[in-house]
Order: sequence, then C-alpha cells, then structure tokens
Amino acid sequence: MEFRTSIGNLNNQGMIQHSHRIMLLGSCFSDNIGSKLRRSLMQVQINPFGTVYNPASILCEVERIIDGTPVSENELFKHNDMWHHYGFHSKFSSDSTDKALTKMNLSISTAHNHLKQCDFIIITLGTAFVYEAKSINKIVSNCHKVPAKEFNRYLLTFNQIRHILDTIVTKITDFTPKAKIIFTVSPIRHIGDGLEQNQLSKSLLRATVGETVSVHSQVCSYFPAYEIMLDDLRDYRFYASDMLHPSDVAIDYIWNTFKASFFDDSTAQLVARCERACKRIEHRPFTDNATEIEKFRTETAKVLDALANEYPYIKQVLQQYYK
Repeated sequence: MEFRTSIGNLNNQGMIQHSHRIMLLGSCFSDNIGSKLRRSLMQVQINPFGTVYNPASILCEVERIIDGTPVSENELFKHNDMWHHYGFHSKFSSDSTDKALTKMNLSISTAHNHLKQCDFIIITLGTAFVYEAKSINKIVSNCHKVPAKEFNRYLLTFNQIRHILDTIVTKITDFTPKAKIIFTVSPIRHIGDGLEQNQLSKSLLRATVGETVSVHSQVCSYFPAYEIMLDDLRDYRFYASDMLHPSDVAIDYIWNTFKASFFDDSTAQLVARCERACKRIEHRPFTDNATEIEKFRTETAKVLDALANEYPYIKQVLQQYYK
C-alpha cells in the first residue's frame, strides 16, 4: 500500500530547453527555483525589482519593464535616512538619490532587454492581500518599514485578480510574441493574519490562475508547487525552522519535479553536467597543497571551456554569475 499521494510528473517534457531565456517574477519562491536554473547555467533573470508578492505589483513591474520608463527622482521617498521606491526591494535603496536611481534604472534596462528575448516567464503569486500607500494612492511592492498606519490593506477580489492576470498575459505576449508563461502559487505561508486568512488568499490565487490558464491555454501553463508542498510532501519536516518556508529538502524535491516535468532527456543531462561544473567552481579546497589546488583549478577550467565551446551562450552566463 502507498502511504502518500504523489503529484507525479506533468505532461510538459521538452517544453523548456537549456538554451531558452527565462525570467522569473514574484514571490521568493521564484528566487528558489531561479537560483536552481541559474546554477544549471541557464539564461535567467530573477526578480529584477526584488521579491514581489501580490498580482497587482507584479503587473506594475511587468508594465515598467516593457515600457522601459526610467525612475525619476520625484518617485523616491526618504525614510530612515535612505531613499526608497515603493516598487523596488530595499536592496535598491541608498543614502543618495543618484545611487538609488542608477541601480533601479540599470535593472529596468537589463530586464527590458531580457524580456524582449524571453522564451519563458515564470510568475509566482504569493498573496492576494495588498498594501496601498495613502501618500500616493497606489498598491506597493515593498513597505520599507514605513509605519502600518500609512497604508490601507485589503484583499483583492477574484474579478480584480482575473483582470490583472489577463492584463499581464496580454502585455507580455504583445511585447514578446514567442513567450510562454508558467504560473505557480507560492507554497510559502503568510500567517501574519492567521492561517484562515492565508488559506483564503491562496485559494483566490489558485482559482484565478486556474481560470487564466484555461482561457490562455495556448501560452500559459501551471506548475503545482503549492500542491506539491501541501498535498505531496504534507509534513512539517519539509519546512524550514520558521515552519513557513520550504526546507532545502523540499525545494530540491520540487526542483526535481520541475525538471522531470519540463525538461527532456538531453536538457536534463546538460543541466546535470552544468550543476557538476558549478560544484567545481564553488568548491573550497581542504588542502593547502599548492600543486593539488592548481591541478583542480586547471581541470575545472577545462570543464568550463568544454561547456562554453559546445554551448557558446554558457560562456556569457559564466561571465555574468561567476566573475
């Protein structure tokens, strides 16, 4: 007897090739899967404005990337001696407006060029709750520790989310006609308001994504990260110590399901080869023997050269992430 229920692999094998360009947007689960794709030496860009949790903010990010409109100084605000933007993560904030604007506008430009050539956009929705800044009457991506009294917080409705997701799909496919979109719902639990509210939020996201994928079936698909975590793994031992985020073991399990679902054999073999190469790059020697260290470095260089010669785009990926 089988004492668990398994999602199994999906019917999308061969859909994603190693040479494809991918952008990931949304919840920090995008960072988890994105880092796995990056470590496979694939051409990816992960959350160019930082982690974004709600659908409305993801739409704002998509619109800005497509338009390529630079951030102007009057969009910034000062809080705790730092200049921030409500649409960008705090890693873009700075003690000077010039530094903040440089980082933000470089990210917009880079994301615009990447999205223009994208084959896949993976969008992970984290919550249906939003924070609207009273000072600008707009939903924000990040609150930057501004006091809660400065925001209106509310739950998006089913119809609002459906309209947002439809708009995201239309804007992306108009800008990049070849692009396919993979939606996911983040398995990370948002329990600041209790488990009941978290489940209500996730249910809205799952229902609206389901309808969006059905309506736009030619360009959209769904990867069940949420269901794998809650129904397949289904145990607190697969959570990190905060009992909210998936553990490393759970992330690896979901990643392996993703690979089996979207990669064909040749892509999976190349991914495994690239992962081994990255292990060599990240290896820290346990010896101070200079001869052995140099020998390992030489062998690693040969492995990387072979990959770059066989797959020229990998050279650029290596230069970008392993400088």
